[in-house]
Amino acid sequence: MCDCAIPLSDDPRPAPWFVLPTPANESILAQFNADHLTSDGGLLWLARADAELGLGAALAACIPEWRRGPVRHSLATLVRQRVFQIACGYADQNDADSLRTDPLLKLACGRLPESGADLASQPTLSRLENAVDRRAIERLASALVRLYLRERGRGGAPKQVLLDLDGTDDPAHGHQHGVGYHGYYRQYMYFPLLVFDGDTGQLVTAILRPGRSHGSRFAVLVLRRLLKLLRAAWPGVRVEIRADSGFGIPRLYAWCEANAVGYTIGLIPNPVLKTYAAPLLAEAQAQSRAQGGLKVRLAGEVQHQAGSWPRERRVVFKAEVLAEGPNTRFVVTTRTEDPLSVYDRYVDRGEAENWIKDLKNALQADRLSDRHFWANAFRLLLHAAAFWLLDTLRRWLAAADAEVAHLQLDTLRLRVVKIGGWVREVADRYGPQLCLHLSSHHPGATLWRLLAPSARLHAWSP
Repeated sequence: MCDCAIPLSDDPRPAPWFVLPTPANESILAQFNADHLTSDGGLLWLARADAELGLGAALAACIPEWRRGPVRHSLATLVRQRVFQIACGYADQNDADSLRTDPLLKLACGRLPESGADLASQPTLSRLENAVDRRAIERLASALVRLYLRERGRGGAPKQVLLDLDGTDDPAHGHQHGVGYHGYYRQYMYFPLLVFDGDTGQLVTAILRPGRSHGSRFAVLVLRRLLKLLRAAWPGVRVEIRADSGFGIPRLYAWCEANAVGYTIGLIPNPVLKTYAAPLLAEAQAQSRAQGGLKVRLAGEVQHQAGSWPRERRVVFKAEVLAEGPNTRFVVTTRTEDPLSVYDRYVDRGEAENWIKDLKNALQADRLSDRHFWANAFRLLLHAAAFWLLDTLRRWLAAADAEVAHLQLDTLRLRVVKIGGWVREVADRYGPQLCLHLSSHHPGATLWRLLAPSARLHAWSP
């Protein structure tokens, strides 16, 4: 029916044919029967990033071995398989039942594409996720921080580290442990805490929190542990945090001041704060009227002591007139620059929203559907690991082309990883010879050429 040079499946159960019309007025027959093809021709770039970062091995070392006797899949192989699948866009464990025979996924996990054993099925990956407990999660989170420290310090010890803290809603659609109704988001959810490097965009750590948590829950605990690791790695480093008003609690201010950590944190407007900003807002409105209704943005400051504060702190506020109406915002800070510079630096934390978007949209980190809380905490860290792999590819590309630094991770994956390919394993007297054939028309070829030098690879011509 079809004369094809690509080896077809040996499965005795024939796959059905699909008869599809074409614009050429001829029908075409389609069948899922080509075993040696992959949908993810760029998987080996992810494997290269994993090897450079040592990510899979580091995470596997934190997981307790729950199996007894001989095993088919090492912990490192299981972790790599799961993280690679997530990075390729396959967030569901069930996808493993089909992907475990994918020739390139097998190769990325260290097995030959045809003669190597198949990878793990969904039940094994499910047991992996449920094998962790609280201590394992703490070790895994620490491993992610150590990865950040190593990668951040590649160019030398930084003099200053800016940490962006943010919480994000993770809707739940079942009865997972720790799920709760959050009044602000008006949904049943988890409430993960994410920490990014505000200057580099690197993901520092990800902590799963119950759904009813306050926005600042665990912030001091996490920062205490981070600060110890940061100062051990880089003695004398200046540390600063930046966060929205969900983190505006006296305990966090006091901890930062006691540990010489700078901060710029949003404040929820209240009548007292609005009174401070009223004269500046009136001035901004007058300037806007004088300029025919143009946007005007002014900033001021005040020494303010809330009722729960033991002393005065510097509060910077913005008074802005927009077409939609007046807009005032407030931050409490230890910074000493002029008010507008301080507020502009605070606004820059909005970039963290793009990183969270990558984590949640491109990598589906909100698919926490395990029943047990610690299994979902582990799953969040697996998605964080997948973020690291794709973000590493983005950084390699940015080193060759600065414009690529702004690619969203789902776009990068589509252009670099999601390329159909034919994987060949040919045996000769020197051992297996492996070849991957990709479409000569794919636009991702340009990005592959940019990636090669950054990944310390070279082009070869026979």
